[in-house]
Amino acid sequence: MNIKSAQVWIIALVAGLLFVPGLGGVHLFDWDEVNFAEVSREMLSTDDFLLVQINFLPFWEKPPLFFWMQVLSMAVFGISDFAARFPNAVCGTLTLPLLFVVGKRLYDNRFGILWAGAYGGSVLPFLYFKSGIIDPWFNLFIFTGLIAFIAFYWKHSGIGALDTGRPAWVYLVAAGLLVGLGVLTKGPVALLIAGLTMVVYWAGQRFKWYVGLRHFAAFAALSLLATLIWYAAVIQRDGPGTIVAFNDYQVRLLTTPDAGHKGFPGFHAVVLLLGCFPASVFALRGLWRLPGVDTPAQADFRRWMLMLFWVVLLLFSLVQSKIVHYSSMCYFPLTYLGALVVYRILRGELSFRPWMQGLLVFIGGLYVMVTLGLPLVMPYAGQLKNRLKDPFAQAALEAPVTWTGMEGAPGVWLILLLSWFFWTYHEGRKARAMSLLFGGTSVFVLGTLYMFIGRIEAYSQRAAIDFFKAHAGQDVYMVTHGYKSYAHLYYGRQPAHTHPSRTDKNWLLAGDTDKDVLLSAKINKVPQLADYPELMEIGRSSGFVFFRRSAKTTGFLRDQPKIGN
Repeated sequence: MNIKSAQVWIIALVAGLLFVPGLGGVHLFDWDEVNFAEVSREMLSTDDFLLVQINFLPFWEKPPLFFWMQVLSMAVFGISDFAARFPNAVCGTLTLPLLFVVGKRLYDNRFGILWAGAYGGSVLPFLYFKSGIIDPWFNLFIFTGLIAFIAFYWKHSGIGALDTGRPAWVYLVAAGLLVGLGVLTKGPVALLIAGLTMVVYWAGQRFKWYVGLRHFAAFAALSLLATLIWYAAVIQRDGPGTIVAFNDYQVRLLTTPDAGHKGFPGFHAVVLLLGCFPASVFALRGLWRLPGVDTPAQADFRRWMLMLFWVVLLLFSLVQSKIVHYSSMCYFPLTYLGALVVYRILRGELSFRPWMQGLLVFIGGLYVMVTLGLPLVMPYAGQLKNRLKDPFAQAALEAPVTWTGMEGAPGVWLILLLSWFFWTYHEGRKARAMSLLFGGTSVFVLGTLYMFIGRIEAYSQRAAIDFFKAHAGQDVYMVTHGYKSYAHLYYGRQPAHTHPSRTDKNWLLAGDTDKDVLLSAKINKVPQLADYPELMEIGRSSGFVFFRRSAKTTGFLRDQPKIGN
């Protein structure tokens, strides 16, 4: 795509200013952020960039591409929370200009800005570029692969909207390789999403081949190329076991609830409606027929985006595991539809209906209630905890968190923003109103992150992370009890222990260990440790209780001071 326009660079600069600052302002969150950062730390620690591992054991849940990005970032910035999240900030800095360029080629300059603004100015899409999870890059590879495939198809059909003058085979090769990078980022589901979308489009064409069967075969082969090269390298060095386990996990992920993440069938629809505010409100209207005249390219692209949206939504509604970011691929078609509806409203081809205005106020009101309500309620957390039945939640509310009342500023801003938006719109300055809405929402998300995320982290995990950091780099075994975590590995900077029983929890708590053991347990799970009398409590804080068990052969931690309150 042509990136010579000054607007492209301005959008990239704005995106960088939105997504880069503050990346290291709060600890990484368990599970995914810490999990992925630990994989990358261990790659650097072992200089083994081929094998994905956690706790220095094979980790077959994910392929390596995203970790290579984090490794490169950590090599530049050091092993840190900032470095772990930086690749996604780069992803956001590329995504918004890409949407502008594609939108401009399909419609015009205004639509390009609207699409980039709708994506960057909606809550979850914005938030994901400030995270350390895999999905932003995974989604970008799939989406750009589909764009290239559409360009290939259009080249054969005489539609030139996405044609940059290159031969058709270039677009096909790019499509396959880009989706292949998605496969190497998170697994075969990248090819599944792209392939299902193409199949549904084929069905919509009444099963007429819109490109040749050989083209589909070439696309599929190219999509698997990068992963097959990785497969071959791993098998040649380590044998087939890791790859077999990796493929088994991918099947299990789609057929069983993973790690207890169950949910109701409409889970992802609700997540998209609430989480992609405000673009989701406009996108609802884009799900059925729109007035106005489309060019062949515009009409066909809308069909592709509708099919992509429904494929992803239905696929992950059927999948047993219900995790918020599973449906994040929908952000691309959803923000496209939202931008298209706004575009039609600005052109006078569509009305800003009362139900849309009401839904905008309703969802915005939910965000206002949360952001204004928490600063009012949390100073009285000590009184509220007695109403909770969960001992961990009761103790977590005792965390030393200061609430000044200023934390409600984002909620006040959102009230002013929505009022300003409606007043400007009804004054007839519709384009300015839409700019205010999406631009102002990005400010709201930034403010909410600044005011709340650190305080939420203090309640949920900071005490445990501070404990691990206090003992970082020590030659001890660290373990958790009563909750799953990777924080003890990443923040404890655990070395590669070599004892064959190092992952046997019973050996760590009762066996003849060669090193001291440090354990973090949730307070409600402490009674389960009564059968291990050698555990010595050395501190407790905010719902976590910390123990030490001295090794049979060394007592170098025996005189360590207690940690916590």
